[in-house]
Amino acid sequence: MSGKIHTYAGKDATVTWDGSRCIHAAECVRRVPQSFDPQARPWIRCDTASAHALADAVNACPSGALSMRDKDGVSAMATPEANTCLVNPNGPHYVRGKLTLKGGEALVEDTRMALCRCGASQNKPFCDLSHRKVGFAHAGTLPAAKPAPADADLAAPVTIVVTVDGPLQCRGPLTLCDDAGTTAFVDAVHLCRCGGSGNKPYCDGTHRKIGFTG
Repeated sequence: MSGKIHTYAGKDATVTWDGSRCIHAAECVRRVPQSFDPQARPWIRCDTASAHALADAVNACPSGALSMRDKDGVSAMATPEANTCLVNPNGPHYVRGKLTLKGGEALVEDTRMALCRCGASQNKPFCDLSHRKVGFAHAGTLPAAKPAPADADLAAPVTIVVTVDGPLQCRGPLTLCDDAGTTAFVDAVHLCRCGGSGNKPYCDGTHRKIGFTG
């Protein structure tokens, strides 16, 4: 989980980019192309758009590679009202919310993460696009829907523990969703990250059978 942090300062905002977590989703480029141009050097130019437009683009980054502070040093990162995990078809878990990730001695607190579920990333637990190289295939559909209880505190924090050679252990209110619109609320769940589960996105113990490490 080592970072490659680059800082780009402007008169009204400072944007940081963690190259080790970037999966080139290009949401920033689509929203503010004059400020985020991969062909330019530097590729991020904060003074070519308003701080509001920059913040909108940075908050759209699904991996958490981008972050931003205003000229007074105040974070421009928005925390979603509820914690969600989009099971991305043939790709990673896109998790958003009030998140704490624990893996070994490392601890990451963020509002957005793209977490590997193909088992092949060289930057586990984060996605590094290896799912494309290994041909990982899963439609991202949820086996069943499950509504949230009426008294659920959807804004409470979620802790994600990267278990040794095993799944992601999530504790806290989390709503899983897929492209079909199915949602499943959980407050404790083990999500597959070896790529082999027969009950994706949930862990079914396959990591032990295939000797998954990570």
